[in-house]
Amino acid sequence: MSLPELKPDPARWKALIFIALAQLMVVLDATIVNIALPSAQADLHISDGNRQWVITAYALAFGGLLLFGGRLADLMGRKRTFVTGLIGFAAASAIGGAAVNQPMLMGARALQGVFGALLAPAALSLLAVMFTEAKERAKAFGIFGAIAGGGGAVGLILGGVFTEYLNWRWTFFVNIPFAIVAAAGAIAVIHEPAGARNPSKLDIPGVVLATLGLVSLVYGFTRAETDGWTAGLTLGMFAAAAVLLLAFVLVESKVKSPLLPLRVVTDRNRGGVYGSLGLAAIGMFGLFLFLTYYLQVVKGYSPVSTGLAFLPMIATMIAGSTQVGARLMTRVPPRWLMGPGFLLAAVGMLLLTRIDMDTSYASGILPALLLMGLGMGTAFMPAMSLATHGVQPRDAGVASAMVNTSQQVGGAIGTALLNTIAASATTDYFKSHMTPAAAGNPKLLQFQSMVHGYTTAIWWAAGILTLSALIAAVFVNTGPQSGPAAAGEGDQAEDAIPVMAH
Repeated sequence: MSLPELKPDPARWKALIFIALAQLMVVLDATIVNIALPSAQADLHISDGNRQWVITAYALAFGGLLLFGGRLADLMGRKRTFVTGLIGFAAASAIGGAAVNQPMLMGARALQGVFGALLAPAALSLLAVMFTEAKERAKAFGIFGAIAGGGGAVGLILGGVFTEYLNWRWTFFVNIPFAIVAAAGAIAVIHEPAGARNPSKLDIPGVVLATLGLVSLVYGFTRAETDGWTAGLTLGMFAAAAVLLLAFVLVESKVKSPLLPLRVVTDRNRGGVYGSLGLAAIGMFGLFLFLTYYLQVVKGYSPVSTGLAFLPMIATMIAGSTQVGARLMTRVPPRWLMGPGFLLAAVGMLLLTRIDMDTSYASGILPALLLMGLGMGTAFMPAMSLATHGVQPRDAGVASAMVNTSQQVGGAIGTALLNTIAASATTDYFKSHMTPAAAGNPKLLQFQSMVHGYTTAIWWAAGILTLSALIAAVFVNTGPQSGPAAAGEGDQAEDAIPVMAH
C-alpha cells in the first residue's frame, strides 16, 4: 500500500518550535491568571462569589468545545484551524488585558477558551501527522510533553513576576507576542501532509450533545465546591451531564460521520491513556492550587518566590520527558513508563502529606516536587504519543482533542473536587480544635486548620494518581512505539499497524 502522506516533512523540526510555543501559551494560561486573580479582583471590584468564574469561564469553554475543535481541525485542515485559533486567542487576550469591568474580563476568558479549543487539538494532531518516523516522533513528543506538563508551573512563575513587578493585565498581554510569533512561523513553515484531511460533514447533534454534556459535568463540580454535593443544582447538573453524554454515545454509534468515532476511544490502549491522563490531571491541578496557597498564605512567600519554588519540578519534568521517556519509548512498552511514572508522582505526593506549619522547603517540599516532576514527565510523554499512535490521519484531530479533553476536564474536576475536600477538612479541624487555649491565638489555629485541609486533599490526590498508574498498567498493553505512526485511509488501515494490540 503506498502511503504518500507519511513522507517526513523537511520543515518538521522548525514547525515543532511554533507548535510548542502555541502549546506553552495555552497551558500556561490555565495557571498564570490564578496568581494574578487577587489583584484583578480588587481592581475590577469582583465579589468573592464571582471570582471563580474568571477561572471557570475558561475551563468551561475550553473543556466543552475541545472535541468540536478537534473535528474541525480534521475537516478544515489543521494548519488553518491552528492559525485561526492563535489569532483568536491573541484577540481575546487583548480584550482581557484591557478589561474595565467583570463581564468584559469573564467574556474574554470564555473567548480564550473557545479559541484554545481550536488551537490545542490542531497543535497535537499536526505533530501526529508530521512526525512519522518512530525515533523522531519520540523526540518530538518528548519536547511537546515536557511543555504540556511544565507549562502550568511556568504560568505560576510568570504570573508572579507580572503581578509583583508590572500589573495583572500583563498576564493577558503576554499571550499576544506568543501568538503572533507562532502564527507567523506556522504560516511560513507548516505544510500539512496531503490526504490527512477528513472531507466528511460535521456532526451537529454530536457537537451540541458533547459540548452541553461536558459543560454540565464541569459546572456540576464547580457548583459542588460552592453549594455542596447534595444541593439541587449540583445534582441536576450531574444528572444532565449523564443523560447528555449517554445520548452523545448513542448518536455517535448511529451517525455516518460522527464527531467522535467510537473506534478512537474503544481501542484498549487509547482508552487507557485517556483514563489515566484524566485522573493524573485531577491529582496534579489540585496540587498546584494547594501548594500555591500553602507557600503564599502559610509560609509567607511572595508571588515570585512561589513561582520559583516550582522550578525544580519543571526541571525534572523536562528531564523525565526528554531523557527518560523519549529515549525509552521506542524500546520499552508504554505501560512500563506510564505506570511507574504516575506511581513515582504519587510517592512524591505522599511526601507532601507530612507538611505542617514549620516544614522547610529544602527537606519537606523540594524532594516531593522533584519526584513528581520526574514521574509526570516520564509518564506524560509516551501517553501523549500513544494517544495519537496508529490512528487514521483523518481521525488525528479528534484523537488529539480527547487527550486535551481528558486533561482539561480532569483539571477542572480536580480543582473543584479537591477544593471541596480541603474546605470541609479545614472546617472540621477548626471546630474540633477550638479550645479555650486555642482561642487565645485564633490565627495560628486557622493556619493549622488550612494545612490539615491541604494534607487531607493531598492524600486523596495521591490515591487518584495511584489509580491512574493502575489503569495505565492494566489497560495499556501495546509494545514499544517503534512502528509507523499513522495508518493510511480506509476502514481497515488501523488494523494494519503491527504495534497496536487490540
